[in-house]
Amino acid sequence: MSGALRSRRRSVIDAKPSAAITDKEVAGEPEGELEAYSKEVLNALMKDGLPPTPNNFSLYFDRLLEDKSQNTRNHIVSVLELEENNEDENSIMLEQSLKQGFSSIKNILGVTANLYKNMSLMTKILDKRKQELEASSDTQAARSVAASLESDISKLNAILKKQSGAIKSTYDDTARIIKNVENETIFDNQYGVYNKRYLMTKIEQEIELIKKFKHKSSLIMIELSRDLRSSVNNEKAIMLMTKTVARLLLKTSRRSDIVAHYANGVFTMLLKHTDIESAKKASERLCELVSNSNFFLADREIQLKISIGITDITENHSVEEIIVSSMDGVEKAYENPNLDYAVLLRNS
Repeated sequence: MSGALRSRRRSVIDAKPSAAITDKEVAGEPEGELEAYSKEVLNALMKDGLPPTPNNFSLYFDRLLEDKSQNTRNHIVSVLELEENNEDENSIMLEQSLKQGFSSIKNILGVTANLYKNMSLMTKILDKRKQELEASSDTQAARSVAASLESDISKLNAILKKQSGAIKSTYDDTARIIKNVENETIFDNQYGVYNKRYLMTKIEQEIELIKKFKHKSSLIMIELSRDLRSSVNNEKAIMLMTKTVARLLLKTSRRSDIVAHYANGVFTMLLKHTDIESAKKASERLCELVSNSNFFLADREIQLKISIGITDITENHSVEEIIVSSMDGVEKAYENPNLDYAVLLRNS
């Protein structure tokens, strides 16, 4: 991924069938190597009966690249990075800017409220001093000055009330706008991944694609080990560990995968064009990556651990049913202390 989220490149390549690219071809010209690999991707699409749309091409481009040598992968990815472009990331940046603007408005309103409180306090202090002057034997001039000051402060107070009301009205209008934007957002600011709303939409879309093209896709649900949470018993530390897991999910995911925060520190990955066996291998890699990452809490070194539930995405089940199956997979993994992940499939 580039920045907060991995880029999803959309490439339309018109190529005729060709032989698969080999590692020996790495030493060749970049254009020839990329062209040969693109033809291999196109052949794979045709073989599986899928239309060579930009989205399908991107999915197969990522999937087939995993089987290449590291040298080949690095070479092809370096070429693609030259034409980086991602509409989702632009949307995320816009969302973040809007939320920052909302935060600034809240700060302005807070400062104004404090000013109003201070002026009210000044008014009370002035009233007290006026009463003290009237009770003393001071001259009439002093009382006149106090009266003039009271009048000035009253006028200023009236102006502040009016301005404060205007700012509050603006704040309320802006709050409604931001709320509407938040209802349409796709990004989770807390963890730097997609949000639940975006996830549910993408699963629904994937179900429709599976109905039409009959390919296989999977969903995995990931959470920080409950035993680890209990042993740490520190909310701030648990939050930092959960954010670390989110970063590792992004690190290990393909560009075509959807990494999202479902709720309460629980994450999901939508693995497109990925069967259960491949999803199990992906889960193994993820568990290994996380277990090799240590977290330091004061003088204590903690080994991170996650639990994963795996399920398939099928055309005969709803988004909610698929989500529940992945949750049940997590519960199944906890039943066996030796398991980091478990598969839960539904009856057709």
